[in-house]
Amino acid sequence: MRETQLVLSNWKFKACQEQEWMEAIVPGCVHTDLLRNGIIKDPFYKTNEHDLQWIDKIDWEYETHFDVNDQLFNASTIELVFDGLDTYADVYVNGHHVLSADNMFRTWKANVASMVNAKDNVLLIKFRSPVQEDLPKIEKLGYNLPASNDQSELGGLGAQKISIFARKAPYHYGWDWGPRFVTSGIWREARLEGWSDSKITDVYVKQDQVNASKASLTVDVEIESEHEWNGLVKLSAGGQTWEQAAHLKQGINVIQLPVDIENPKLWWSRGLGDAHLYTFTAELCKDEELIAAKSVRTGLRSIRLVRDKDEVGASFYFELNGVPVFAKGANHIPNDSFITEVTDDRYRHEIVSAAESNMNMLRVWGGGIYEQSVFYELCDEYGILVWQDFMFACSMYPGDEAFLENVRLEAEENVKRLRNHPSIVLWCGNNEIDSAWAQFDEKGGWGWKKEYTSEQRAVIWADYEAVFHDILPDAVEAYAPGTQYWPSSPLISLSGDINQHAHPLSTEGDVHYWGVWHAVEPFENYNLKIGRFMSEYGFQSFPEYDTVMKFATEQDLALDSKVMRAHQKNGDGNRLIKEYMDIYMSEPKDFPAFLYMSQVLQAEAMKMAIEAHRRSMPYCMGTLYWQMNDCWPVASWAGMDYYGKWKAMQYYAKRSFADTMLSFDKTDDGIINIHAVTDLLETLNGELRLTLYDFAGVLIKQETTQVSIAGNSAAIVSSINELEWLTGCEAKRVVLYAELTQGGKLIDSKEHYFVKAKEQKLASAVIRISEVQGSNGTSFALETDVLAKQVWITAEHEGMFTDNFFDLIPGVAKIVEFRLRESGEAASKPAAAGKVQARSMIDFLAEEK
Repeated sequence: MRETQLVLSNWKFKACQEQEWMEAIVPGCVHTDLLRNGIIKDPFYKTNEHDLQWIDKIDWEYETHFDVNDQLFNASTIELVFDGLDTYADVYVNGHHVLSADNMFRTWKANVASMVNAKDNVLLIKFRSPVQEDLPKIEKLGYNLPASNDQSELGGLGAQKISIFARKAPYHYGWDWGPRFVTSGIWREARLEGWSDSKITDVYVKQDQVNASKASLTVDVEIESEHEWNGLVKLSAGGQTWEQAAHLKQGINVIQLPVDIENPKLWWSRGLGDAHLYTFTAELCKDEELIAAKSVRTGLRSIRLVRDKDEVGASFYFELNGVPVFAKGANHIPNDSFITEVTDDRYRHEIVSAAESNMNMLRVWGGGIYEQSVFYELCDEYGILVWQDFMFACSMYPGDEAFLENVRLEAEENVKRLRNHPSIVLWCGNNEIDSAWAQFDEKGGWGWKKEYTSEQRAVIWADYEAVFHDILPDAVEAYAPGTQYWPSSPLISLSGDINQHAHPLSTEGDVHYWGVWHAVEPFENYNLKIGRFMSEYGFQSFPEYDTVMKFATEQDLALDSKVMRAHQKNGDGNRLIKEYMDIYMSEPKDFPAFLYMSQVLQAEAMKMAIEAHRRSMPYCMGTLYWQMNDCWPVASWAGMDYYGKWKAMQYYAKRSFADTMLSFDKTDDGIINIHAVTDLLETLNGELRLTLYDFAGVLIKQETTQVSIAGNSAAIVSSINELEWLTGCEAKRVVLYAELTQGGKLIDSKEHYFVKAKEQKLASAVIRISEVQGSNGTSFALETDVLAKQVWITAEHEGMFTDNFFDLIPGVAKIVEFRLRESGEAASKPAAAGKVQARSMIDFLAEEK
């Protein structure tokens, strides 16, 4: 018998030194509760963030009263369970101290059977200030540890970086895209669990060997029993059943059932096949009586990280069910500064957006959280592979015994919690720490080492190795055997010498390339700095005008205004956007135009990067841009803003991630190569048509060729001489248009321009929008009289179009469909758009002087 009762209602909270209680929402946090009670203003508006740094300096307490239902009250064991307490907390039941918590990422529980009453129990939680808790640890350690993104000065702490001491989401202390809100609260479910006799605590489907003909599995059923007895474990999945006799001892027992499934339905990533999921149900029986049951869902697949030596270095790619997968996607950060504000619908919108953008992988970056279960469940359903970081990023960490033990328990619990998800294909120790510290490269890294003596360096590195080379890989090996562990991203390999640390030209391991942006290198370097797996790179833009106006007023619309600087966490970010815009684009006519053009600039940069990576397969087998999403309204590297609105980049990514794609590049001697790239497994036989148009739509030249490309590959399918094609034409007034068709069906199309955007001679375009007959206002055809670049269409209603920020060539119509974002889904049914407006680049340019 097992009974569960949630403890999520009738909560109140207050600062410990205050007398007046206020209403609280659980799950939640102090900041959101203060906002709902009108004590603070919107943390995201203007510069309010700066005025709310007092919240993390004081202690807070939460209290509720609850009754225990009869069935639960009669259980022999009654546990109070918290799936997440943020972060330093003491818990009291009816005045009895039952537990102390010190890790946001762990579950906390206590047996309270002896102290709860049937009626009117009091549950009190006191949260200690993370700032006051951890400040003394710096003095005890004797020096600050590196924590580049800890915005300690904004928090009023000067140079004292405390984020590394708390097992708490690192981004709470600020990042170069996020605000500093150091939260406290009950951030995941709180409940009472009552049980008697025995309960099934875990079911783990260990995939020993899986292929299309047979899945050989070992299913571990973990049972906690109050006494010794004999029973029977029954297991069912996919219409089959298995049984195993179970001799249970008092305490924790693991019953292993060997399971074979003939001709299993395999789990595939998006684009390669169905993401089929099996539900495994374990039942514990005693004399035909059902004592306990538990179900888990998983997909059957084989996964391997392939790092084979070759003539230039070593490969780095994921092989799924024997098929090499080119990973296409982005890095994921938490969807909100206040995690409990993220609804299931917001998660669904993100994962559906990833699938609709033709992605097949997201990297859960190490400065956030081990995500909510719904995130991974959606990735399972949509076939999105997950690169999962442990929660460590851009910092060095302490190595005292208590900290290391805390990390060990955190790692074991989270690996165990998430191990059945077929989407998770890699556990990574941390983000960027190996390359930042650069232990074996005296001149490399981020300059951290020069702040420390040789003795201090030795201690700091030994502490690093204890966590990332011992504790974390041991947890993966013990609790998810067969799953690959990667110590740090980026990394070449654990060579123990200078060849361990990755750089932009590494020919092994994964690469973070930030020369474009941080080092102001030209976009064209994306074509040159290509690694085996590009796990980070990016370029910033602003969100659209409507989003900006949610945190600013008209008076704030200037790059150097206090509000715009507050919503740009990357220091010189606004200046960098302007500097790159001056290089590649014409002058915007006003600030709203600057917002639009910043998105186009970002989109063009990411298109160049993504397509260069994909053209380089199989040398390069992964491209994950930074970043998918935002945690507040801000200028950042995100493809979707905080409100889930797709920026220009997201539409560009959708096109550049297409399962079969055309791409152009040009050699130094003026040869234009047209590449075809396909992730599909079948050979592609089609027709490539190249057409040269002038900007008025006049067809100047056309050529058609038959093309063939093997499945899961990239190849040059045509090469032309630029000078020959431009004979008699002005390069700044023509566009080359490529169309790939198969059996008369358009597979992909792409434009190529012969000069930079700022050199192109655009004319004012009249864009005609006509409703597609019979679509009931959901589909529209767009046509233009002259070339219209980066056409941005907006609708009267809240929602999104199937394509946007595209180029229109006269005579080449574009059909788009409008979809409401219902239930958080980008892929919801077509809906009436209402009034539709279209603007293009020419509408945002300043008049030529």
